[in-house]
Amino acid sequence: MHDTTHPSSPPAVPAKPLEGWPDWSILIVDDEPGMRNFLVKTLAPRCHSVMSAHSAEEGAQILQQQHVDLIVLDISLPGQSGVAWLKTLREQGYRGSVILITAFADLETAIEALRAGASDFILKPFRVPQILNAIKHCFECARLVRENFVLRHTLSRQTDANHGLIGSSVFTRNLRETLPRVAQVDSTVLLQGESGTGKELVARALHHSSPRSHGPFVPVNCASTSAELMEGTLFGYAKGAVKGAGSARDGLFYYAQGGTLFLDEVGELAPPLQAALLRALEDLQIRPVGSSHLIPVNVRIMAASNRDLKDEVNAGRFRKDLYYRLQVVDIMLAPLRQRKEDIPDLVAHFMAQLAPRMGVSALQISPGQMDYLRRYDWPGNARELRNLIERSLILGELNVSALYDAAPRNAPQTTDLQVLEKRHIQSVLDNVQGDKTRAAELLGISRRTLERRCADWANT
Repeated sequence: MHDTTHPSSPPAVPAKPLEGWPDWSILIVDDEPGMRNFLVKTLAPRCHSVMSAHSAEEGAQILQQQHVDLIVLDISLPGQSGVAWLKTLREQGYRGSVILITAFADLETAIEALRAGASDFILKPFRVPQILNAIKHCFECARLVRENFVLRHTLSRQTDANHGLIGSSVFTRNLRETLPRVAQVDSTVLLQGESGTGKELVARALHHSSPRSHGPFVPVNCASTSAELMEGTLFGYAKGAVKGAGSARDGLFYYAQGGTLFLDEVGELAPPLQAALLRALEDLQIRPVGSSHLIPVNVRIMAASNRDLKDEVNAGRFRKDLYYRLQVVDIMLAPLRQRKEDIPDLVAHFMAQLAPRMGVSALQISPGQMDYLRRYDWPGNARELRNLIERSLILGELNVSALYDAAPRNAPQTTDLQVLEKRHIQSVLDNVQGDKTRAAELLGISRRTLERRCADWANT
């Protein structure tokens, strides 16, 4: 067997990896030309790219220039041994999979290799199925790590298990008809609408109806952390790049590989992050904070904003080029007050969803109570309606007085909804001793929206 590759040859990149194989970059480090050639020919048709090196030192040079998901590493190398280099890699924060191979091994060597951070250990000579199975096993382990990370990241986010769109209004029916077509294309999607209108619900529905449904759906609130932390959250960071970073960490772009990254409240991103996001979308590569490595990414981006991003562009707060890059498909979600035909269906849905979870019986809604619900303006949209149903199930009755304060039961249809809304919000604020954060949570709106409402009333 002859080596037809130069030790520092460029990666062999097939047009498309074989079905069922990871879209990975692999580095082979072995001082035997025949083994390098054998592994390159075996793996190149199956993976994204395959590179080779004859020593740990040359392998380190490649890692400085290229992202690598998995290393097939011989233990016996000229200069630094494979085990010693593996220890150094782990100390430097390399988190990819490493399969150690050797022709001379005993139990002590195997234990040392695993302690150094090896993902697997294979004895030479080995057959093709052995190395292929080892790589597939590494891929499955990495996939589980990503899925567990995403699960932990999203566990605190209370989202509906039902990804369908509830309601019979013209708007909701048209949206249901539109989403399947949007789901099948891989373009970026911009969802705009007030807080509580279901932007994340629609994003999840698109993801689960798309060819990427087998991959992760990774949501991130762009307004939840500072610009410095958000950059590392999205793109990852190298060891020591940020305060307290004792090891490298992958970002949410990486964990969303093969799936969808949902950027909620994208309008809150600071200008430098807007520029970095645009580069990532244009180049399909990310650079972790403090790193010189570019990592290829394969994700679909969906973004959401409760503010009109076109207005933000005109005001100079949001990049025009990023806006046009995000709004390839632009979906505007209507507030609940503009689609009140959906209220009965939403009430039934929330009741059926929450009552079994809470271990209580569903409540019967009278025609008069439903009429009250239809006439209310719902500043917190469907989220506020859900919160009302949850509180009512706890109390054992639908507490419409919480919405209308002291309004008479037979109030005329011409009741001023803005006055009722003000009364309701003031009542909630009084009940929580003026705590606007808690009041916004109970109302199902953001604190910023609540403060804007209060400021509007103060100026009238």
